[in-house]
Amino acid sequence: MARGLFDNPVMLLILLLIIILLFGAPKLPGMARSLGQSMRIFKSEVDDMKKDGKNKNASATTPVEGEVINNPSHGSVSSTDPVVDNHNK
Repeated sequence: MARGLFDNPVMLLILLLIIILLFGAPKLPGMARSLGQSMRIFKSEVDDMKKDGKNKNASATTPVEGEVINNPSHGSVSSTDPVVDNHNK
């Protein structure tokens, strides 16, 4: 049915006329404005989500450098070997 609706321009014009009669001409610009604002908000949120995903990937591949210091409460550390974190693998 929807396929035939878009193939026949007369049916589409009748549908537009019914919409204008139901909602009224004064309400249509407000509805279009509201729809446009909603689409802008949705688009900005999608862009923010894409940026968040890129930032997470960049921070995950950045190596972290640090220095091991002695903690008097846990005794002295005598090893100079690097500390490897196996939790993220």
